[in-house]
Amino acid sequence: MMGHPVNLLHGTVLSNKLYFSDFPKLFKQIRYAHTGKFAKFLEFNGAPLPLQGSGDITNHVANLFNHKIYFSNGGKLNGIPHIQTLREFPREELFGKVVMVRFDSNILVKRECDKKNESDSNAVYTIKYLHKAGANVILVSDWNMNIPELHTDSVTDFLSEVLQIQIVPLHAMNFKKQAKMNSHEKENIHLLENLSNFKEEVANSLEFSRILSSGVDIFVNDSFSNCHKVLASTVGVTRFCYACIAGFHFEERLDQLKNLAEASTKPYVAIIGGGNLYDKAASFQFLASRCQVFVFVGMMSFQVMHALGVSIPCDLVDHQAVNEALDIVRLAQDRNVQLLYPKDFWCQKKSDPKQLQLFPSHGILDDWVPVDLGPVSLDEIDSTLRTCKKIIWIGPVKFDYSSEYTNGASKLARILDKLGQNNCEITVVGTMASKLVRQEKSSLSFINIIEDASVVWEFLKGRKLPGVMAVDRGYPFEINWRSIYSDPTQSLVVDIGSGNGLFLLEMARRRQDLNFLGLEINEKHVLRCQDSIHQYGIKNGYFVATNATSTFRSIVSAYPGQLVLVSIQCPNPDFNKPEHRWRMLQRSLIEAVVDLLAPNGKIYLQSDVEAVAIRMKEQFLRYGKSKLDLEYGQSEWLEENPFGVRSDWEKHVLERQAPMYRMMFSKSSGT
Repeated sequence: MMGHPVNLLHGTVLSNKLYFSDFPKLFKQIRYAHTGKFAKFLEFNGAPLPLQGSGDITNHVANLFNHKIYFSNGGKLNGIPHIQTLREFPREELFGKVVMVRFDSNILVKRECDKKNESDSNAVYTIKYLHKAGANVILVSDWNMNIPELHTDSVTDFLSEVLQIQIVPLHAMNFKKQAKMNSHEKENIHLLENLSNFKEEVANSLEFSRILSSGVDIFVNDSFSNCHKVLASTVGVTRFCYACIAGFHFEERLDQLKNLAEASTKPYVAIIGGGNLYDKAASFQFLASRCQVFVFVGMMSFQVMHALGVSIPCDLVDHQAVNEALDIVRLAQDRNVQLLYPKDFWCQKKSDPKQLQLFPSHGILDDWVPVDLGPVSLDEIDSTLRTCKKIIWIGPVKFDYSSEYTNGASKLARILDKLGQNNCEITVVGTMASKLVRQEKSSLSFINIIEDASVVWEFLKGRKLPGVMAVDRGYPFEINWRSIYSDPTQSLVVDIGSGNGLFLLEMARRRQDLNFLGLEINEKHVLRCQDSIHQYGIKNGYFVATNATSTFRSIVSAYPGQLVLVSIQCPNPDFNKPEHRWRMLQRSLIEAVVDLLAPNGKIYLQSDVEAVAIRMKEQFLRYGKSKLDLEYGQSEWLEENPFGVRSDWEKHVLERQAPMYRMMFSKSSGT
C-alpha cells in the first residue's frame, strides 16, 4: 500500500491513513547524504549546468525553442493538440508549489550518453528550472529492476551527480507515525520509489493515481518515451492536479514529431527498416501523403519485394502481411511514391556462418540467409538521397541473422552524415539507428535523433498519444488584437463559456468604450457568434473557440489593455462536479483570472443551480490569493443582474420563475 508521499513537502512525511490493502508497500523518507559512490555511472551527456546567477537557466530556456513549425497540409495535426508547456507557464506561479515531474529514466538513468545531446540536457533543465524557480520537486519514474545497481539509493546517488542537487529518496516500509522534516530538507528534490514495483502503474489505477498525486499542485510530464502508453503516472495523475504541463524535453520531442509531418520541404524521403509490416502498415498512409520516396532497408523490404513480384525465398515472406504489402504498393502507385528496395545482399551460409557471399536480391540460394545490405544497394541509396532535402530514417538495418564482418548500417549512417552537412533536414528514429548515427556523426552535421520509435510509429499510424492528450491545452495562435478591435487599448471584458453569445453581443452594442471577448469551447457557437459580429459590424467584440480553463492566461495576458471584468454564467453543472477532469472552474483558471485582472476589476458569477454557485464562490475565495472581496459586502445572493443584459439561459430560467444565484467579486486595489 502507498501513503501520501508528497505531504512531506508541507511538513509531513506520510499520512498514516491506509487506502487499500493490496498495495505492496509504503513510501517513507530517509535522510540522505550525497557521497558520489555511484560516480561510475556518471558518463552523463550534459555539460556542467551552472546555477550561478538567476538568469542562467532562464536564458537557456528562452533559447531552446526559437523556431515555429507551420504545416502545409492543413494545419492542426490529428492527435497532437497545442498543449501547455513549462516554457510558457508563468515562472512565478511555480514558487512554493508541489510539482511532480514524471522523468524519463531512459535518459537520466543510463550508463552512456552523448555529451552533445541537447535533448538529454533539456531533461535535466526541466528539473533544475523548477528547483531554481522555488518549486518543491517530486521525481517519479520507472526503471529496469533487473540491474542490481539500479535500486532507489543508487538511482538517487546518480541523479544527485547529474543534477548537482541533493536528491532525497522515499523508501518502502510501513509507517505508523507521522514524521516531521527539517526545514533544510524541504529544499531538496525527492525521488519516489521505482514505479515498476507497482502493477497499478500499468493498469492506470484511479486510486493509485489519486494517492500518487496527493498533495501535488502541478504535474510536469517529461517522459516522452511513454506518451503512447496509458499509465497512472502520465495519464491518471492529471485528473487530480490543477495544472498539467509538458517539460522542456517533452516539448522538444513533440516539436520534432510535428516536424515529421511538415511536408513543404521536398524531396522528402522515408528510409524504413525493421520488420513487422503487419503492425506498421497503417503508418504508410501518413508517409505517402508527405514523402516522394520509400527506401526499404530491413526485413520489411522482403514483403515489398514479394508484393512487386520479385522472386525471394519463401521463408523470408511474412505471410500474415501479404495483403498489407500489396496495399502499400498500390498506395505508392496512387500517390506517385517511388519504391526503392535492396538490389543485393550480403548472405551467410546457414551451415557455415563464417562464409559470406554477395547475392542479387532475386537470386538468394537455399541454405543462404541475408545479413546485410550489399554495395549495389548502398550505392543506389546514396545516389537517391543526394538530391533530397528531408529524410526520416525509422527502423534498423536489421535481418534475422547478422554478421560481424559487414557494416551496411554504418555506411548508411555515414551517407546521412554527409547530407546533414549540406543542409538536408534529417531525423533518425529508433535506438539502434540513433546509436549508429551518433557514432558516425561529425561535428559539422545536424541530425535530429528520436530514440523512442514506438511513439513515432503510433503517431505515424494516426493514433492519439494518451500522454499528450492528458496534458492541459494551450492556445496555438497569437491573436492580432489590432485586426479584431478598432481600439485594442480599451479595457477588456471576458465572458468565459459565452455560449450563443447573446449577452456579449448586446453588451458590446451598449458599451462602445469597452472591448468584449467570448471564450467558448463549442466551435459551432463561436462560428455563429462571429457571423453576427460581421453581420452587425461590431468592432469591439470577438469570440474564440478554446478551452478557457487552460488557455485563458496565454490569450488574455497578450492583450494590450486592462482586463476589467470577467464573467462566468451558468456553467454546465455536469461539467463542474469536483471529480470531472474537464470541469471549467479549476484552480489554474481562477489564479489566472486573479493575476490578470486589473485593480478594482470585477468577477461576475451566476448560476441557476445553487450548489454550482456555492462551489464557484468557495473556489474563488479559496484560490483568489486573498485579493478578492465580495462586492457590496454581500452575505446573500445579488437580487438583480447588475448589467441589465441577460444571457439566453438566464432569460429562460427567469421565464419559468426559477431563482438565479449571483455574486460579484472585486479585486483589491492595494495589491
